[in-house]
Amino acid sequence: MLRTSLSLRPACHGARRILPRPGLQLLHDQAATKKFTSHHFQQLSTSTSTPRFSSATVSTCLPRLRTFADPRTTRLRLRNPPVRYCSHRRHNMCRTHAAADVAGGVNVHGRELLPANVIPRHYHVTLEPDFKKLTFDGTVIIDLDVAEELESISLHTLELDIHSAKISSGGQVVSAAPEISYNAETQTTKFDFPSKVSKGNKAQLEIKFTGQLNDKMAGFYRSTYKNPDGTEGILAVSQMEPTDARRAFPCFDEPSLKAEFTVTLIADKNLTCLSNMDVASENDVQSESTGATKKAVHFNKSPLMSTYLVAFVVGELNCIETNDFRVPVRVYAPPGQNIEHGRFSLDLAAKTLVFYEKVFGIDFPLPKMDQIAIPDFAQGAMENWGLVTYRVVDLLLDEKVSGAATKERVAEVVQHELAHQWFGNLVTMDWWDGLWLNEGFATWASWYSCNVFFPEWKVWETYVTDNLQRALALDSLRSSHPIEVPVKKADEINQIFDAISYSKGSCVLRMISTYLGEDVFLEGVRRYLKKHAYGNTQTGDLWSSLSEASGKSVEEVMDVWTKHIGFPVVTVSEGGDNTIQLKQNRFLRTGDTKPEEDQVIFPVFLGLRTKDGVNEELTLNKREDSFKVPNNDFFKLNANHTGIYRTSYTPERLEKLGVAAKQGLLSVEDRTGMVADAGALASSGYGKTSGVLSLLKGFGSETEFVVWNELISRVSAVRSAWLFEDQAIRDGLEAFQLELVSDKAHEVGWEFSDKDGHIEQQFKAMMFGNAGLCGDKKIIQAAKDMFAKYMAGDKSAVHPNIRSSVFSMALKYGGKEEYEAILNFYRTSTNPDERNTALRCLGRAKDPELIQKTLGMLFGGEVKDQDIYMPTAGLRSHPEGIKALFVWMTENWDELVKRFPPALSMLGTMVSIFTSSFTTKEQLLKVEKFFKDKNTSGYEMSLAQSLDSVRSKISWLERDRADVAAWLKENGYGA
Repeated sequence: MLRTSLSLRPACHGARRILPRPGLQLLHDQAATKKFTSHHFQQLSTSTSTPRFSSATVSTCLPRLRTFADPRTTRLRLRNPPVRYCSHRRHNMCRTHAAADVAGGVNVHGRELLPANVIPRHYHVTLEPDFKKLTFDGTVIIDLDVAEELESISLHTLELDIHSAKISSGGQVVSAAPEISYNAETQTTKFDFPSKVSKGNKAQLEIKFTGQLNDKMAGFYRSTYKNPDGTEGILAVSQMEPTDARRAFPCFDEPSLKAEFTVTLIADKNLTCLSNMDVASENDVQSESTGATKKAVHFNKSPLMSTYLVAFVVGELNCIETNDFRVPVRVYAPPGQNIEHGRFSLDLAAKTLVFYEKVFGIDFPLPKMDQIAIPDFAQGAMENWGLVTYRVVDLLLDEKVSGAATKERVAEVVQHELAHQWFGNLVTMDWWDGLWLNEGFATWASWYSCNVFFPEWKVWETYVTDNLQRALALDSLRSSHPIEVPVKKADEINQIFDAISYSKGSCVLRMISTYLGEDVFLEGVRRYLKKHAYGNTQTGDLWSSLSEASGKSVEEVMDVWTKHIGFPVVTVSEGGDNTIQLKQNRFLRTGDTKPEEDQVIFPVFLGLRTKDGVNEELTLNKREDSFKVPNNDFFKLNANHTGIYRTSYTPERLEKLGVAAKQGLLSVEDRTGMVADAGALASSGYGKTSGVLSLLKGFGSETEFVVWNELISRVSAVRSAWLFEDQAIRDGLEAFQLELVSDKAHEVGWEFSDKDGHIEQQFKAMMFGNAGLCGDKKIIQAAKDMFAKYMAGDKSAVHPNIRSSVFSMALKYGGKEEYEAILNFYRTSTNPDERNTALRCLGRAKDPELIQKTLGMLFGGEVKDQDIYMPTAGLRSHPEGIKALFVWMTENWDELVKRFPPALSMLGTMVSIFTSSFTTKEQLLKVEKFFKDKNTSGYEMSLAQSLDSVRSKISWLERDRADVAAWLKENGYGA
């Protein structure tokens, strides 16, 4: 029935439809990489002419009551599923814990929550954006169940001017003019009315309001783009996660308060209107604000979903469509973007939806799947149900100007967001401390699906250098946080969209899938999704379903990993009789773990590799234990590095493992993880840095891209820590890296052909760039020649895979002429990938005048706010740039806070960029002094992690400064 109704809807409604090219096949030469930078922006927008209501404190603490239905009654294919069943946990918490009064709501476990006297069931949202005034008029009608006798209703609003409100019940108006008060601290508006509404009744709240189409990429905001004729176009778009739906319309903006949504968008007739659902009807209306005749686009009612997944888009758009999936799949983009560059994402999305339906055992429940490229977008992408929004570069792919890494990025982001349609949208965490249930799973699923679609990419090998190392790096800081981290209010939530929720969360899932077996793990996932469809969950619900599928006590094992901070280092000592003694302790990068920080005993899945294979059954679940190994001549822990821990071997065992690697006894993941562990252990004091440098030097015969990636990463970590040391030491480390990579760079070459595989392309690009930037004269000259031809108009002179390296070498070894050429390239290119490459490279120029010119671009008007972090990338590659960045931050702090308010995550990201590259005590003191009198609320976690990172480098240098100098001298690197 759903398909029949869809066939009557106009495809690409309101957009210029571009017909598919016949016979187009999905290209199998792309892969998945990382998303995330997940930045949000916010603006304290100026008020409209209508005054806001004054703040007030609501002191009434009402009991939190929620109703729920039996999950067994949920029908997975219904558009309008039965009422949600899963908010009972909040009811139970309220009954068993004293609730403290808070302004505008209820405090449960310290969380700022709305009073539970009403339950939202349905919203009818009508919005009319005004592109001239940069505002929008709105009406919301909310159908409510009355859970407790009430005389007031509180809900979330932020930067909305409320013009009128009306409360009705039983067909009668309770109040046509309730008393309205606003509390800025909790972002809540309270409506008080004189007549009581009895428990068990239905109520309806109607609110008319005006909001700002802000330019801060939060709520219902504006995005600008260049039309082909050079004029500026505007889109009205939305970004609600985590707590910005309240900027778009008054709502109960908590993830567990799911409701159905019926949306109407009013716009000029030439504009496209999109929302989560398909279009039900369209009619002409007279605009109340302008008097002009416009169209009102009415969308069908949505399933139950959380407010953060609601989405609206209004603007001029082009569209392409495929019918390769059961329901229409489309890609939209504004004029000025080549919509054909959306073909890869379009075809991949259709195939991925088919795959996920099979893997998850539940049909995609919406009548269409739209994906849209947004010119101003804070994150990589957002999984709005049925209407996924993306940065332009993360959806549109021009294979003629983009390299292999960009293809990986696009594939991973698309598959990540589509995984969310089930994990996060269909089943949603009940509060933000369960964010990892959304993001960790979507991250894991994107790699899992990418491995199935593109096995030649060998993404699980890359996973070891990517997600695992990113998770371990952040989690080795004292200021890290548990996967399930308590968050209490809006300005804390954005701070946990980080490597713990995404990368460590996905690593925990990969670890348990390896432990249970992939088939058993996925059966547990299917049970979880079916049981909790259209509802909300906690982590324990997932563990329960996995336990049912496996017959193992998953929660008992996995709770330790999600509820506690950090991870262990397992120290291996060897006795006689084929026995190894293992001991676990918490690993800190600073190397100064205190006894009180080392109380948690993790269940460590050992993954013991021997010549007989891999034993996945062994677990170290105490501080120390002994284990038999079949053959003491060869063994390795953490096979394929699916476990979340570091392993510390004796020097003798490390030497034997090096021999085993050359004999082919270790997988690519094993070799990669071994290098990563050795480097991390040295930086934290478990070994000498000289030992790691010697280990790396012995890897010259390595053949695999992923291992080389980690080798280079570990040398780069040493160089970053030593960045402010004597020039002779820094030159010696650069000379060492050059010797390490140069021969391999010349061996693999830097000519590209259609015969090159995806991995080979990245291998060539990585070695070329590293050798050139370390001083390889032949490569530098080749780069200069390519650069000259490229800037003269020969776009074939520089392959997209090495464009960034060629630009970087031109800047490092060139001057003002090269800088101006790249700056002009940035200004004139129309391809977002090319422009981003130029922007990231500009900071490589060390000339003081050019450094200031690069810094001037941050607030200079020609770099979009979403890209403000990009020019800093090159500046962080040299001491002069790092110092200049910090000075710039201190001089522009007030403007930085104004542009990126602390309640959203971008300020924390920028603080980390400006401060985390320092390495000395004096620099640390400067940072601490600057922030001493600042209100760090909203970015305190980022600041603490940045300072911890600096402290770890200080400790490392104090331990091994002389050791590294002596090693460089002994090995002839001129120090």
